[in-house]
Amino acid sequence: MISSYLLLFTVAFGAATLLPFYSEILLVSQLREGLHPGWLWLAATTGNTLGAGVNWWMGAKLVQYADRRWFPARKADIQRAQNWFTRYGQWTLLMSWMPIGGDALTVVGGMMKVPAPAFFILVGIGKGVRYALVIIGLAAF
Repeated sequence: MISSYLLLFTVAFGAATLLPFYSEILLVSQLREGLHPGWLWLAATTGNTLGAGVNWWMGAKLVQYADRRWFPARKADIQRAQNWFTRYGQWTLLMSWMPIGGDALTVVGGMMKVPAPAFFILVGIGKGVRYALVIIGLAAF
């Protein structure tokens, strides 16, 4: 049974990075198998938040290579993202749960040097609420 929670943790971790994983599908499947919703929520939220930490780290460390030809983003795109983040602030990390753009927010959070404690608290809240809504939504049906 612990392996089921570890599997969800791992898939949620991967889903928070740029890998094409979908943790909600596994979460719903495991809920339907009768696994404990609280433990599933904890595994998914923790894995997804720590996976977002990989993006934060990449943003903080790899932005120094933005002028290289092989870098995947153009300087203009990076500047636009930084300007947007400066305008709306680190509170935007609460939106990191979004399927489109959420991963990019965590990378920009690293580029903008958001301190780790603030990053993990804000991202953890956003991702925790998302998984809670999935669990509550499934319980309603």
